Amino acid sequence: MNFFAMAIIALMLSFPGAAGAEWYKGNTHSHTINSDGDSSPDIVARWYKEQRYNFVVITDHNYNTDVRGLNALLAAPGKFLVVAGEEVTDRFKLSEERTLPLHVNAIATDQSRGARTIGPSGGGSVGEVLQRDVDSIRAAGATPQLNHPNFRWAVDVDAMHRLRNYALFEVWNTSTNCNNLGGGGYPGTEALWDSVLTRAKTVYGVASDDAHQFKDWGPEYSNPGGGFVWVKADTLEAGAIAAALDRGDFYSSTGLRLERLEISSRRILIESELNGQTRHRVTFIGRGGRVLYQTDDNPAVYEIKGNELYVRAKVVDSNGRVAWTQPVFVE
Repeated sequence: MNFFAMAIIALMLSFPGAAGAEWYKGNTHSHTINSDGDSSPDIVARWYKEQRYNFVVITDHNYNTDVRGLNALLAAPGKFLVVAGEEVTDRFKLSEERTLPLHVNAIATDQSRGARTIGPSGGGSVGEVLQRDVDSIRAAGATPQLNHPNFRWAVDVDAMHRLRNYALFEVWNTSTNCNNLGGGGYPGTEALWDSVLTRAKTVYGVASDDAHQFKDWGPEYSNPGGGFVWVKADTLEAGAIAAALDRGDFYSSTGLRLERLEISSRRILIESELNGQTRHRVTFIGRGGRVLYQTDDNPAVYEIKGNELYVRAKVVDSNGRVAWTQPVFVE
C-alpha cells in the first residue's frame, strides 16, 4: 500500500462522519460581565440555548467563569451544554508606541476541583508569550485556540508557524475590529491560514462570535450569532467536544449549513443546505492558496489528484453566508 493510500485511509477514520457520532452547533468564544461583556453568564448561556445552539464556551478574559451552576439549570443531555473556558489574555510590548495583544482561548477547562484561572504567562517575545500561554493551557488539561491574529495586527505567519502544540485558530471572528480580510499590506486570516498550511503545519480554522454585547445590537457592537462551528463528536460532553475540535472534526460557518461532507480515497464531496432560490459556489483550495477547482454544483465534488499537499474548501452562498471545511493533507 503506498503512502498516499495510507494517508487517505487515516483521513477516512478521523474525519467528521464517523459512525455513531453527531453534529453539534457551538460557539467557542463569548464574554460575560465577569470580564468585558454586558450580560451575566446566565443571560449569555440562555441566549445560545434559545437560538438552538448545542454548546457555548464562556471565555472571559483571565477569568475562569464557573459554569457548573449554569449546567445544573440549563444543560439538557444531548441538546445543550455550557463549556468552561477562559481567554488567556496576554501582551508583548514591541516598542514604546506599540503593545501587541496576544489572546489564546482555553476550551474545556477542568472545573471538577473548582474554577481555577490560568492567567497570562508573559515572555520576552511574541513567540515566547504565545508558547508559554499555550503550554499553560495544555498543562491545565484544556484545548488552546489562537484568537484573532489580525487584532491590532499582532500575530504574523511566522509566529503561527513556530507555535507548537496548538491546532485551532480563528479564521473568522465577528467582533468589530479583528481585521479578518486584512489590508494595508497585511494578509487576511485566510491568507495566513494558507501560508501556514503550505509550510505543512496542520492548523484548523474556527469561526466564532467573540460576543460581548447581548443588550445593544448593531454593526458597532460585538453581538452573538455571526460565527460558529459544527462539531462531529461522539457525545455532547465538554471533553468530547474539545477533542473533536483539536483533531479537526468540524467545519466553520457564518450561517451556511452543510448537509453532507464526505471524503474518500478518490474525492471530496460537499452538499450545502440551500433553501428556495439560494445558490452556492464551492472553491477548493490547495498549496499556496491556489484555487484547485471551483463549481456551483450541489453537491460539489473534487477529485483528489494526490499532488495538492492539502485541500480545503470555502463555500459561499448567494446571500453571503460562508462555510469553511478543514484542510486535508494528501501527500
